[in-house]
Amino acid sequence: MIKVDGINKIYKTGSIEVQALKEINLEIPDGDMVAITGPSGSGKSTLMHILGCLDIPTSGDYYLGDHKVSSMTLDQLSHIRNLKIGFVFQNFFLLPYINAFENIELPMVFAGEKKAARLEKVNRLLDMVGMTDRAKHKPNELSGGQQQRIAIARALANDPDIILADEPTGNLDSKSGQDIIAIFDRLWKSGKTVIMITHDSKISERCQSRIHLIDGMIERRQR
Repeated sequence: MIKVDGINKIYKTGSIEVQALKEINLEIPDGDMVAITGPSGSGKSTLMHILGCLDIPTSGDYYLGDHKVSSMTLDQLSHIRNLKIGFVFQNFFLLPYINAFENIELPMVFAGEKKAARLEKVNRLLDMVGMTDRAKHKPNELSGGQQQRIAIARALANDPDIILADEPTGNLDSKSGQDIIAIFDRLWKSGKTVIMITHDSKISERCQSRIHLIDGMIERRQR
């Protein structure tokens, strides 16, 4: 599903250049569960942004299935991103002025899905993450673990093939973190490709594959 060939990413600020990624070569097959690890500043988030079509490499090629996304326009990237990828972030990024049901529904509204189909799908996703009884609660009425469950359901709204999660348990207590990882584990077993940035060795050990970055380079890869 994912192939990265010689990816470099350079950020420029005036005359200063910072190379965040250096000659990254990587393949992630369909249905893999991958942990991306490494210290702060190692390039983990930059790699995640490129894999998620949120950013483009300075050089090198990125293939997502049959699509060469490294040469796409911003509009084309947005289209692929909406169809193929669901995002889960450490800080949840739920809209504070609408309730849990509406947060999950929003990507379907943007995709033009009909109301009856949205209703059925949101209720199914709420049930899947164990949040049916919190459907009408706004984010500030939910715990961190509950907000992350809603964020996962929202990521699944358009049935993406790939779930990208950036430190999904970083703001959670141990018990809530375990519950969230159990959800990702079920998603992987259902056929989704799951890619997680994490500092937590207990999480990375549960993944099929582990990619460790140092100074923008892949230091080691394990299966």
